[in-house]
Amino acid sequence: MDLIVCADTVHTLGAGPDGPDAPTAVGVRGGLIAAVGSRDEVLASRTADTRVIELGAGTLVPGLIDAHSHPVSGALITRGADLTGLDLDGVRDALGAVARELPDDAWVLAWGLDPNIVPDGRLAASHVDDVLGGRPALVRLFDAHSALASSVALERAGVTGPRSFDQSAEIVCDADGRPTGLLSEPAAIAVVEDVLPAADLDELGEAVLEVLQRMAAQGLTELHAMEHMPYAGAVLTRLEERGDLPVRVRCSPWVTPGTTEADWAEILDQQGVGGRRWVVRGVKMFMDGTIDNGTAWLESPDTLGESLRPFWPDPAHFVEALQWFDGHGVPTATHAIGDQAVRHVLEALRSSSSGVRHRIEHIETIPDDILPMFAELSVGASMQPTHCTEYTKPDASDNWSRRLGPERTAHGWRINDLRAAGAHVALGSDWPIADSDPRGILSSARLRRRGGAPEQVPIHPEQAISALKALEGYTSHAAWSVDEDRIGGTIEVGKRADLTAFAGDPLTVSADELAATAVLATVVDGTVSHLDASVA
Repeated sequence: MDLIVCADTVHTLGAGPDGPDAPTAVGVRGGLIAAVGSRDEVLASRTADTRVIELGAGTLVPGLIDAHSHPVSGALITRGADLTGLDLDGVRDALGAVARELPDDAWVLAWGLDPNIVPDGRLAASHVDDVLGGRPALVRLFDAHSALASSVALERAGVTGPRSFDQSAEIVCDADGRPTGLLSEPAAIAVVEDVLPAADLDELGEAVLEVLQRMAAQGLTELHAMEHMPYAGAVLTRLEERGDLPVRVRCSPWVTPGTTEADWAEILDQQGVGGRRWVVRGVKMFMDGTIDNGTAWLESPDTLGESLRPFWPDPAHFVEALQWFDGHGVPTATHAIGDQAVRHVLEALRSSSSGVRHRIEHIETIPDDILPMFAELSVGASMQPTHCTEYTKPDASDNWSRRLGPERTAHGWRINDLRAAGAHVALGSDWPIADSDPRGILSSARLRRRGGAPEQVPIHPEQAISALKALEGYTSHAAWSVDEDRIGGTIEVGKRADLTAFAGDPLTVSADELAATAVLATVVDGTVSHLDASVA
Protein backbone atom coordinates (compact mmCIF):
# COMPACT_ATOMS: atom_id res chain seq x y z
CA MET A 1 0.00 0.00 0.00
CA ASP A 2 1.10 3.57 -0.71
CA LEU A 3 -1.20 5.13 1.89
CA ILE A 4 -3.49 3.90 4.64
CA VAL A 5 -5.97 6.23 6.33
CA CYS A 6 -7.57 5.06 9.58
CA ALA A 7 -10.59 6.62 11.32
CA ASP A 8 -13.14 5.46 13.86
CA THR A 9 -15.91 6.30 11.36
CA VAL A 10 -15.80 5.71 7.61
CA HIS A 11 -18.86 6.56 5.51
CA THR A 12 -18.35 4.84 2.17
CA LEU A 13 -21.73 5.97 0.74
CA GLY A 14 -21.43 2.79 -1.29
CA ALA A 15 -22.35 -0.82 -0.71
CA GLY A 16 -20.13 -1.36 2.33
CA PRO A 17 -21.42 -2.55 5.72
CA ASP A 18 -22.65 -0.25 8.48
CA GLY A 19 -22.86 -0.71 12.24
CA PRO A 20 -20.21 -2.73 14.11
CA ASP A 21 -18.85 -4.15 10.85
CA ALA A 22 -18.36 -0.73 9.25
CA PRO A 23 -14.82 -0.11 7.98
CA THR A 24 -12.27 1.88 9.93
CA ALA A 25 -9.46 2.01 7.37
CA VAL A 26 -8.89 2.64 3.66
CA GLY A 27 -5.83 1.50 1.75
CA VAL A 28 -4.56 3.19 -1.39
CA ARG A 29 -2.29 1.93 -4.15
CA GLY A 30 -1.44 3.69 -7.41
CA GLY A 31 -3.98 6.45 -6.84
CA LEU A 32 -6.88 4.01 -6.43
CA ILE A 33 -8.65 2.57 -3.41
CA ALA A 34 -7.17 -0.90 -2.90
CA ALA A 35 -8.71 -1.96 0.42
CA VAL A 36 -11.62 -1.01 2.66
CA GLY A 37 -11.91 -2.77 6.00
CA SER A 38 -10.97 -2.76 9.66
CA ARG A 39 -7.74 -1.21 10.89
CA ASP A 40 -6.26 -4.66 11.50
CA GLU A 41 -7.22 -5.94 8.06
CA VAL A 42 -5.90 -2.99 6.10
CA LEU A 43 -2.81 -2.32 8.22
CA ALA A 44 -1.75 -5.92 7.68
CA SER A 45 -0.94 -5.01 4.08
CA ARG A 46 1.38 -2.10 4.87
CA THR A 47 5.05 -2.14 3.98
CA ALA A 48 8.02 -0.11 5.13
CA ASP A 49 7.13 2.51 2.47
CA THR A 50 3.45 2.83 3.37
CA ARG A 51 2.35 6.15 4.81
CA VAL A 52 -0.20 5.70 7.59
CA ILE A 53 -2.48 8.52 8.71
CA GLU A 54 -4.34 7.84 11.94
CA LEU A 55 -7.35 10.12 12.42
CA GLY A 56 -8.56 8.57 15.66
CA ALA A 57 -12.11 9.71 16.35
CA GLY A 58 -12.29 11.51 13.01
CA THR A 59 -14.62 10.64 10.16
CA LEU A 60 -13.59 9.72 6.62
CA VAL A 61 -15.94 10.31 3.67
CA PRO A 62 -15.58 10.22 -0.11
CA GLY A 63 -13.70 13.23 -1.46
CA LEU A 64 -15.95 16.29 -1.64
CA ILE A 65 -16.79 17.54 -5.15
CA ASP A 66 -17.90 21.12 -5.81
CA ALA A 67 -20.26 20.66 -8.74
CA HIS A 68 -20.15 24.29 -9.89
CA SER A 69 -17.14 26.54 -9.56
CA HIS A 70 -15.05 29.06 -11.52
CA PRO A 71 -11.49 28.65 -10.23
CA VAL A 72 -9.62 30.41 -13.05
CA SER A 73 -11.98 33.19 -14.10
CA GLY A 74 -12.89 33.58 -10.43
CA ALA A 75 -9.27 34.28 -9.55
CA LEU A 76 -9.34 36.98 -12.24
CA ILE A 77 -12.68 38.44 -11.14
CA THR A 78 -11.72 38.64 -7.47
CA ARG A 79 -8.84 41.02 -8.02
CA GLY A 80 -9.35 44.29 -6.17
CA ALA A 81 -11.77 45.16 -3.38
CA ASP A 82 -14.19 42.61 -1.94
CA LEU A 83 -17.51 44.42 -1.51
CA THR A 84 -19.42 41.41 -0.20
CA GLY A 85 -21.90 42.39 2.51
CA LEU A 86 -21.23 46.14 2.30
CA ASP A 87 -23.95 48.80 2.16
CA LEU A 88 -23.67 51.79 -0.19
CA ASP A 89 -21.57 53.85 2.23
CA GLY A 90 -19.27 50.86 2.80
CA VAL A 91 -18.92 50.33 -0.95
CA ARG A 92 -18.02 53.97 -1.51
CA ASP A 93 -15.51 53.89 1.34
CA ALA A 94 -13.88 50.70 0.05
CA LEU A 95 -13.61 51.95 -3.54
CA GLY A 96 -12.27 55.29 -2.38
CA ALA A 97 -9.62 53.60 -0.25
CA VAL A 98 -8.46 51.46 -3.18
CA ALA A 99 -8.44 54.42 -5.54
CA ARG A 100 -6.24 56.50 -3.22
CA GLU A 101 -3.59 53.78 -3.24
CA LEU A 102 -3.38 53.60 -7.04
CA PRO A 103 -1.65 55.73 -9.68
CA ASP A 104 -3.88 58.34 -11.30
CA ASP A 105 -4.41 56.31 -14.48
CA ALA A 106 -4.86 52.87 -12.87
CA TRP A 107 -8.09 50.89 -12.93
CA VAL A 108 -10.08 50.38 -9.74
CA LEU A 109 -11.35 46.79 -9.65
CA ALA A 110 -13.85 45.28 -7.23
CA TRP A 111 -16.34 42.45 -6.93
CA GLY A 112 -19.25 41.17 -4.82
CA LEU A 113 -21.44 44.28 -5.20
CA ASP A 114 -25.03 43.70 -4.09
CA PRO A 115 -27.73 45.59 -6.06
CA ASN A 116 -29.91 45.58 -2.95
CA ILE A 117 -27.79 48.44 -1.56
CA VAL A 118 -29.94 50.88 -3.56
CA PRO A 119 -33.72 50.81 -3.09
CA ASP A 120 -34.66 49.86 -6.66
CA GLY A 121 -31.59 47.72 -7.38
CA ARG A 122 -30.67 50.05 -10.25
CA LEU A 123 -27.03 50.82 -9.63
CA ALA A 124 -25.40 53.55 -11.70
CA ALA A 125 -21.96 55.07 -12.19
CA SER A 126 -23.20 58.15 -10.37
CA HIS A 127 -23.26 56.11 -7.14
CA VAL A 128 -19.44 55.76 -7.18
CA ASP A 129 -17.87 58.20 -9.66
CA ASP A 130 -17.05 60.89 -7.11
CA VAL A 131 -14.92 58.60 -4.88
CA LEU A 132 -12.67 57.32 -7.67
CA GLY A 133 -10.56 60.43 -8.21
CA GLY A 134 -11.15 60.34 -11.95
CA ARG A 135 -9.92 56.77 -12.32
CA PRO A 136 -11.70 54.15 -14.44
CA ALA A 137 -13.44 51.41 -12.46
CA LEU A 138 -15.10 48.08 -13.20
CA VAL A 139 -17.06 46.58 -10.32
CA ARG A 140 -18.57 43.10 -10.62
CA LEU A 141 -21.96 42.51 -9.03
CA PHE A 142 -22.28 39.46 -6.80
CA ASP A 143 -23.93 37.35 -9.52
CA ALA A 144 -21.05 37.98 -12.00
CA HIS A 145 -23.70 38.39 -14.69
CA SER A 146 -23.57 42.16 -14.35
CA ALA A 147 -21.08 44.88 -13.59
CA LEU A 148 -20.92 48.57 -12.86
CA ALA A 149 -18.55 50.66 -14.95
CA SER A 150 -17.57 54.16 -13.93
CA SER A 151 -18.11 57.07 -16.31
CA VAL A 152 -14.38 57.18 -17.09
CA ALA A 153 -14.38 53.43 -17.82
CA LEU A 154 -17.28 53.85 -20.24
CA GLU A 155 -15.38 56.66 -21.96
CA ARG A 156 -12.24 54.50 -22.25
CA ALA A 157 -14.31 51.73 -23.86
CA GLY A 158 -16.03 54.11 -26.26
CA VAL A 159 -19.47 53.34 -24.82
CA THR A 160 -21.83 56.18 -25.65
CA GLY A 161 -25.16 54.42 -26.04
CA PRO A 162 -26.95 51.07 -26.40
CA ARG A 163 -25.58 48.22 -28.50
CA SER A 164 -26.92 45.00 -29.97
CA PHE A 165 -25.52 41.58 -29.00
CA ASP A 166 -25.90 37.99 -30.21
CA GLN A 167 -26.97 37.01 -26.70
CA SER A 168 -29.46 38.64 -24.35
CA ALA A 169 -27.17 41.34 -22.97
CA GLU A 170 -27.56 45.06 -22.44
CA ILE A 171 -25.65 48.25 -21.90
CA VAL A 172 -28.26 49.82 -19.66
CA CYS A 173 -29.18 53.35 -20.73
CA ASP A 174 -31.44 56.05 -19.33
CA ALA A 175 -34.49 57.48 -21.07
CA ASP A 176 -32.23 59.72 -23.15
CA GLY A 177 -30.09 56.83 -24.35
CA ARG A 178 -27.11 57.64 -22.14
CA PRO A 179 -25.32 54.67 -20.53
CA THR A 180 -25.93 54.50 -16.79
CA GLY A 181 -22.84 52.39 -16.12
CA LEU A 182 -24.72 49.14 -15.49
CA LEU A 183 -23.71 46.31 -17.82
CA SER A 184 -25.97 43.28 -17.99
CA GLU A 185 -24.63 39.84 -18.99
CA PRO A 186 -21.15 38.82 -20.24
CA ALA A 187 -21.24 40.30 -23.74
CA ALA A 188 -21.98 43.77 -22.39
CA ILE A 189 -19.37 43.46 -19.62
CA ALA A 190 -16.79 42.37 -22.21
CA VAL A 191 -17.05 45.75 -23.97
CA VAL A 192 -15.37 47.37 -20.96
CA GLU A 193 -13.33 44.32 -19.95
CA ASP A 194 -11.61 44.37 -23.33
CA VAL A 195 -9.91 47.69 -22.52
CA LEU A 196 -8.57 46.52 -19.15
CA PRO A 197 -4.82 45.87 -18.98
CA ALA A 198 -4.14 42.22 -19.85
CA ALA A 199 -3.67 39.89 -16.91
CA ASP A 200 -0.18 38.54 -16.33
CA LEU A 201 -0.43 34.74 -16.62
CA ASP A 202 2.20 34.11 -13.96
CA GLU A 203 0.38 36.36 -11.49
CA LEU A 204 -2.93 34.77 -12.43
CA GLY A 205 -1.40 31.33 -11.92
CA GLU A 206 -0.32 32.26 -8.41
CA ALA A 207 -3.85 33.48 -7.66
CA VAL A 208 -5.38 30.27 -9.03
CA LEU A 209 -2.99 28.14 -6.98
CA GLU A 210 -3.92 30.06 -3.84
CA VAL A 211 -7.60 29.43 -4.61
CA LEU A 212 -7.07 25.70 -5.14
CA GLN A 213 -4.95 25.35 -2.00
CA ARG A 214 -7.65 27.06 0.04
CA MET A 215 -10.29 24.76 -1.43
CA ALA A 216 -8.19 21.69 -0.62
CA ALA A 217 -7.92 22.89 2.98
CA GLN A 218 -11.73 23.13 3.00
CA GLY A 219 -11.97 19.44 2.09
CA LEU A 220 -12.55 19.69 -1.64
CA THR A 221 -10.94 17.11 -3.89
CA GLU A 222 -12.55 18.00 -7.23
CA LEU A 223 -14.13 20.98 -8.98
CA HIS A 224 -16.54 20.98 -11.87
CA ALA A 225 -15.24 24.18 -13.44
CA MET A 226 -18.05 25.69 -15.47
CA GLU A 227 -15.56 27.45 -17.74
CA HIS A 228 -12.50 27.03 -19.87
CA MET A 229 -11.37 30.40 -21.14
CA PRO A 230 -8.54 30.61 -23.74
CA TYR A 231 -5.95 31.30 -21.04
CA ALA A 232 -7.13 28.60 -18.60
CA GLY A 233 -5.22 25.71 -20.16
CA ALA A 234 -1.98 27.68 -20.12
CA VAL A 235 -2.48 28.62 -16.46
CA LEU A 236 -3.25 25.08 -15.32
CA THR A 237 -0.41 23.63 -17.38
CA ARG A 238 2.08 26.10 -15.87
CA LEU A 239 0.94 25.14 -12.39
CA GLU A 240 1.34 21.42 -13.14
CA GLU A 241 4.85 22.00 -14.44
CA ARG A 242 5.67 22.93 -10.83
CA GLY A 243 3.79 20.07 -9.17
CA ASP A 244 0.36 18.50 -8.86
CA LEU A 245 -2.74 20.65 -8.57
CA PRO A 246 -4.11 20.35 -5.01
CA VAL A 247 -7.62 19.77 -6.40
CA ARG A 248 -8.82 17.89 -9.49
CA VAL A 249 -10.39 20.28 -12.07
CA ARG A 250 -12.92 19.24 -14.74
CA CYS A 251 -13.29 22.12 -17.24
CA SER A 252 -16.33 22.75 -19.46
CA PRO A 253 -15.90 25.42 -22.18
CA TRP A 254 -18.75 27.83 -22.88
CA VAL A 255 -21.02 27.49 -25.88
CA THR A 256 -22.83 30.77 -26.48
CA PRO A 257 -25.33 32.27 -28.93
CA GLY A 258 -23.84 33.29 -32.25
CA THR A 259 -21.57 30.24 -32.44
CA THR A 260 -21.74 27.88 -35.40
CA GLU A 261 -21.13 24.20 -36.03
CA ALA A 262 -17.52 25.07 -36.90
CA ASP A 263 -17.12 26.60 -33.43
CA TRP A 264 -18.71 23.54 -31.84
CA ALA A 265 -16.29 21.27 -33.71
CA GLU A 266 -13.35 23.21 -32.25
CA ILE A 267 -14.74 22.62 -28.76
CA LEU A 268 -15.25 18.95 -29.62
CA ASP A 269 -11.56 18.75 -30.47
CA GLN A 270 -10.70 20.05 -26.98
CA GLN A 271 -12.50 17.20 -25.24
CA GLY A 272 -10.06 15.09 -23.25
CA VAL A 273 -7.27 17.65 -23.44
CA GLY A 274 -5.64 18.27 -20.07
CA GLY A 275 -2.91 17.37 -17.66
CA ARG A 276 -2.42 15.13 -14.66
CA ARG A 277 -5.30 16.57 -12.64
CA TRP A 278 -7.21 18.74 -15.07
CA VAL A 279 -9.18 17.83 -18.14
CA VAL A 280 -11.60 19.43 -20.60
CA ARG A 281 -14.83 17.48 -20.52
CA GLY A 282 -18.34 18.62 -21.41
CA VAL A 283 -19.62 22.08 -22.31
CA LYS A 284 -21.38 24.88 -20.44
CA MET A 285 -24.39 26.45 -22.15
CA PHE A 286 -26.79 29.25 -21.18
CA MET A 287 -30.54 29.39 -21.51
CA ASP A 288 -31.11 32.54 -19.46
CA GLY A 289 -29.47 35.12 -17.22
CA THR A 290 -30.43 36.02 -13.66
CA ILE A 291 -33.58 37.01 -11.82
CA ASP A 292 -31.86 39.97 -10.15
CA ASN A 293 -30.95 41.36 -13.59
CA GLY A 294 -34.37 40.77 -15.11
CA THR A 295 -32.66 38.46 -17.61
CA ALA A 296 -33.98 35.11 -16.39
CA TRP A 297 -36.50 33.37 -18.68
CA LEU A 298 -39.80 33.05 -16.87
CA GLU A 299 -43.14 31.64 -18.00
CA SER A 300 -44.76 34.96 -17.08
CA PRO A 301 -43.15 38.36 -16.44
CA ASP A 302 -41.58 39.32 -13.14
CA THR A 303 -43.12 42.13 -11.10
CA LEU A 304 -41.23 44.71 -13.21
CA GLY A 305 -42.48 43.21 -16.46
CA GLU A 306 -39.08 41.67 -17.26
CA SER A 307 -37.47 38.21 -17.52
CA LEU A 308 -39.43 37.16 -20.59
CA ARG A 309 -36.54 36.62 -23.01
CA PRO A 310 -34.09 33.72 -23.22
CA PHE A 311 -30.36 34.40 -23.11
CA TRP A 312 -30.15 32.43 -26.37
CA PRO A 313 -32.28 34.72 -28.59
CA ASP A 314 -33.32 31.85 -30.87
CA PRO A 315 -34.37 28.97 -28.57
CA ALA A 316 -34.54 26.60 -31.56
CA HIS A 317 -30.88 27.26 -32.28
CA PHE A 318 -30.07 26.42 -28.67
CA VAL A 319 -31.80 23.06 -29.17
CA GLU A 320 -29.77 22.50 -32.34
CA ALA A 321 -26.53 23.17 -30.46
CA LEU A 322 -27.47 20.98 -27.50
CA GLN A 323 -28.48 18.10 -29.73
CA TRP A 324 -25.29 18.47 -31.79
CA PHE A 325 -23.16 17.98 -28.68
CA ASP A 326 -25.40 15.16 -27.47
CA GLY A 327 -25.00 13.44 -30.81
CA HIS A 328 -21.22 13.74 -30.55
CA GLY A 329 -21.18 12.24 -27.06
CA VAL A 330 -20.41 15.49 -25.21
CA PRO A 331 -22.28 16.12 -21.94
CA THR A 332 -23.85 19.53 -21.51
CA ALA A 333 -24.42 21.62 -18.39
CA THR A 334 -26.92 24.40 -19.05
CA HIS A 335 -27.41 27.49 -16.94
CA ALA A 336 -31.19 27.72 -16.48
CA ILE A 337 -32.56 29.75 -13.57
CA GLY A 338 -36.13 30.62 -14.53
CA ASP A 339 -39.00 28.17 -14.88
CA GLN A 340 -39.34 28.58 -18.66
CA ALA A 341 -35.60 28.18 -19.16
CA VAL A 342 -35.53 24.95 -17.16
CA ARG A 343 -38.56 23.61 -19.01
CA HIS A 344 -37.06 24.43 -22.41
CA VAL A 345 -33.83 22.58 -21.64
CA LEU A 346 -35.64 19.53 -20.31
CA GLU A 347 -37.92 19.39 -23.35
CA ALA A 348 -34.86 19.68 -25.61
CA LEU A 349 -33.32 16.68 -23.82
CA ARG A 350 -36.38 14.48 -24.42
CA SER A 351 -35.01 13.53 -27.80
CA SER A 352 -31.58 12.57 -26.43
CA SER A 353 -30.85 8.97 -27.36
CA SER A 354 -27.07 8.92 -27.01
CA GLY A 355 -26.98 7.87 -23.37
CA VAL A 356 -24.93 10.97 -22.52
CA ARG A 357 -25.68 12.31 -19.05
CA HIS A 358 -26.67 15.99 -19.10
CA ARG A 359 -27.16 18.52 -16.33
CA ILE A 360 -29.00 21.77 -15.57
CA GLU A 361 -27.37 24.44 -13.39
CA HIS A 362 -29.03 26.63 -10.72
CA ILE A 363 -32.78 25.86 -11.15
CA GLU A 364 -33.85 28.72 -8.90
CA THR A 365 -37.62 28.54 -9.38
CA ILE A 366 -39.74 25.77 -10.92
CA PRO A 367 -43.40 24.71 -10.65
CA ASP A 368 -44.59 21.27 -9.55
CA ASP A 369 -44.90 19.70 -12.98
CA ILE A 370 -41.20 20.17 -13.77
CA LEU A 371 -40.01 18.24 -10.70
CA PRO A 372 -40.52 14.67 -12.03
CA MET A 373 -38.94 15.46 -15.40
CA PHE A 374 -35.39 15.31 -14.02
CA ALA A 375 -35.66 11.69 -12.91
CA GLU A 376 -37.74 10.74 -15.95
CA LEU A 377 -35.06 12.04 -18.33
CA SER A 378 -32.04 11.14 -16.13
CA VAL A 379 -30.94 14.78 -16.08
CA GLY A 380 -28.81 15.93 -13.16
CA ALA A 381 -29.78 18.97 -11.11
CA SER A 382 -26.84 21.15 -10.04
CA MET A 383 -27.77 23.59 -7.27
CA GLN A 384 -26.18 26.04 -4.85
CA PRO A 385 -27.91 26.25 -1.43
CA THR A 386 -26.07 29.38 -0.32
CA HIS A 387 -27.45 31.36 -3.25
CA CYS A 388 -30.71 31.10 -1.36
CA THR A 389 -29.44 31.58 2.18
CA GLU A 390 -26.96 34.40 1.43
CA TYR A 391 -28.83 36.47 -1.14
CA THR A 392 -32.51 36.23 -0.23
CA LYS A 393 -34.36 37.13 2.95
CA PRO A 394 -37.12 35.39 4.92
CA ASP A 395 -39.37 38.46 4.63
CA ALA A 396 -38.92 38.49 0.82
CA SER A 397 -37.65 42.09 0.90
CA ASP A 398 -34.64 41.26 -1.30
CA ASN A 399 -34.48 42.07 -5.01
CA TRP A 400 -34.76 38.40 -6.11
CA SER A 401 -37.95 37.83 -4.11
CA ARG A 402 -39.53 41.17 -5.00
CA ARG A 403 -39.06 40.48 -8.68
CA LEU A 404 -40.52 36.97 -8.54
CA GLY A 405 -43.48 37.58 -6.26
CA PRO A 406 -44.77 35.25 -3.52
CA GLU A 407 -45.77 32.18 -5.58
CA ARG A 408 -42.53 31.76 -7.48
CA THR A 409 -40.46 32.72 -4.44
CA ALA A 410 -42.14 29.82 -2.59
CA HIS A 411 -40.90 27.58 -5.41
CA GLY A 412 -37.29 28.68 -4.96
CA TRP A 413 -34.37 26.25 -4.69
CA ARG A 414 -36.58 23.16 -4.36
CA ILE A 415 -33.77 20.79 -3.41
CA ASN A 416 -35.86 18.63 -1.10
CA ASP A 417 -38.72 18.38 -3.61
CA LEU A 418 -36.32 17.38 -6.38
CA ARG A 419 -34.78 14.66 -4.21
CA ALA A 420 -38.26 13.41 -3.28
CA ALA A 421 -39.07 13.27 -7.01
CA GLY A 422 -36.09 10.95 -7.58
CA ALA A 423 -33.66 13.48 -9.04
CA HIS A 424 -29.91 13.37 -8.52
CA VAL A 425 -28.97 16.74 -7.02
CA ALA A 426 -25.32 17.79 -7.10
CA LEU A 427 -24.36 20.63 -4.76
CA GLY A 428 -21.79 23.37 -5.18
CA SER A 429 -20.79 26.94 -4.49
CA ASP A 430 -20.56 28.75 -7.84
CA TRP A 431 -17.44 30.38 -6.38
CA PRO A 432 -16.74 33.32 -6.46
CA ILE A 433 -20.48 34.05 -6.42
CA ALA A 434 -20.64 32.42 -2.99
CA ASP A 435 -18.02 31.14 -0.56
CA SER A 436 -16.44 27.86 -1.63
CA ASP A 437 -16.35 26.22 1.82
CA PRO A 438 -18.45 23.04 1.53
CA ARG A 439 -19.06 22.94 5.28
CA GLY A 440 -21.13 26.11 5.10
CA ILE A 441 -22.98 24.86 2.03
CA LEU A 442 -23.75 21.48 3.61
CA SER A 443 -25.04 23.34 6.67
CA SER A 444 -27.19 25.69 4.59
CA ALA A 445 -28.69 22.76 2.67
CA ARG A 446 -29.79 21.23 5.98
CA LEU A 447 -30.93 24.46 7.65
CA ARG A 448 -32.08 26.80 4.85
CA ARG A 449 -30.12 29.47 6.68
CA ARG A 450 -26.45 30.12 7.37
CA GLY A 451 -24.76 27.50 9.52
CA GLY A 452 -23.59 28.78 12.88
CA ALA A 453 -26.21 31.54 12.90
CA PRO A 454 -29.19 30.12 14.82
CA GLU A 455 -30.66 33.61 15.20
CA GLN A 456 -31.43 33.68 11.47
CA VAL A 457 -34.89 32.71 10.22
CA PRO A 458 -34.85 29.78 7.75
CA ILE A 459 -36.01 30.48 4.20
CA HIS A 460 -38.73 28.00 3.21
CA PRO A 461 -37.49 25.35 5.67
CA GLU A 462 -39.62 22.67 4.01
CA GLN A 463 -36.86 22.50 1.38
CA ALA A 464 -34.18 21.55 3.92
CA ILE A 465 -32.59 18.17 3.29
CA SER A 466 -31.10 15.55 5.59
CA ALA A 467 -27.43 15.32 6.48
CA LEU A 468 -27.08 12.21 4.30
CA LYS A 469 -28.70 13.82 1.26
CA ALA A 470 -26.50 16.88 1.67
CA LEU A 471 -23.35 14.75 1.81
CA GLU A 472 -24.52 12.76 -1.22
CA GLY A 473 -24.87 16.08 -3.06
CA TYR A 474 -21.16 16.65 -2.59
CA THR A 475 -20.10 13.07 -3.33
CA SER A 476 -22.13 10.33 -5.00
CA HIS A 477 -24.70 12.60 -6.67
CA ALA A 478 -22.02 15.01 -7.87
CA ALA A 479 -20.11 12.12 -9.44
CA TRP A 480 -23.31 10.72 -10.98
CA SER A 481 -24.14 14.10 -12.51
CA VAL A 482 -21.07 13.93 -14.76
CA ASP A 483 -21.26 10.17 -15.37
CA GLU A 484 -18.29 9.46 -13.10
CA ASP A 485 -20.09 7.37 -10.50
CA ARG A 486 -18.24 4.29 -11.77
CA ILE A 487 -14.89 5.84 -10.86
CA GLY A 488 -15.66 8.17 -7.96
CA GLY A 489 -18.16 9.53 -5.49
CA THR A 490 -17.99 6.64 -3.00
CA ILE A 491 -15.29 4.77 -1.09
CA GLU A 492 -15.07 1.43 -2.88
CA VAL A 493 -12.19 -0.72 -4.10
CA GLY A 494 -11.08 0.28 -7.58
CA LYS A 495 -12.36 3.85 -7.41
CA ARG A 496 -10.29 7.03 -7.26
CA ALA A 497 -8.54 7.52 -3.95
CA ASP A 498 -10.17 10.90 -3.29
CA LEU A 499 -10.98 11.25 0.43
CA THR A 500 -12.03 13.94 2.91
CA ALA A 501 -11.65 13.64 6.67
CA PHE A 502 -13.50 15.67 9.31
CA ALA A 503 -12.91 16.02 13.03
CA GLY A 504 -16.62 15.30 13.55
CA ASP A 505 -19.14 13.12 11.76
CA PRO A 506 -20.99 15.20 9.11
CA LEU A 507 -23.94 12.82 9.40
CA THR A 508 -24.40 13.21 13.16
CA VAL A 509 -23.05 16.60 14.25
CA SER A 510 -25.58 19.41 14.17
CA ALA A 511 -25.65 21.48 11.02
CA ASP A 512 -24.54 24.52 13.01
CA GLU A 513 -21.54 22.61 14.38
CA LEU A 514 -20.66 21.26 10.94
CA ALA A 515 -20.05 24.76 9.60
CA ALA A 516 -17.08 25.04 11.97
CA THR A 517 -15.92 21.39 12.04
CA ALA A 518 -12.23 21.03 11.24
CA VAL A 519 -11.10 19.35 8.03
CA LEU A 520 -8.39 16.93 9.15
CA ALA A 521 -7.20 15.71 5.77
CA THR A 522 -7.82 15.94 2.04
CA VAL A 523 -6.51 13.21 -0.27
CA VAL A 524 -6.51 13.46 -4.07
CA ASP A 525 -5.35 10.52 -6.19
CA GLY A 526 -3.97 8.94 -3.05
CA THR A 527 -1.78 11.97 -2.36
CA VAL A 528 -2.33 14.21 0.67
CA SER A 529 -3.29 17.73 -0.46
CA HIS A 530 -4.08 19.00 3.03
CA LEU A 531 -3.29 17.72 6.50
CA ASP A 532 -4.36 19.53 9.65
CA ALA A 533 -1.58 20.33 12.11
CA SER A 534 -3.35 18.30 14.78
CA VAL A 535 -2.83 15.18 12.65
CA ALA A 536 0.62 15.94 11.33
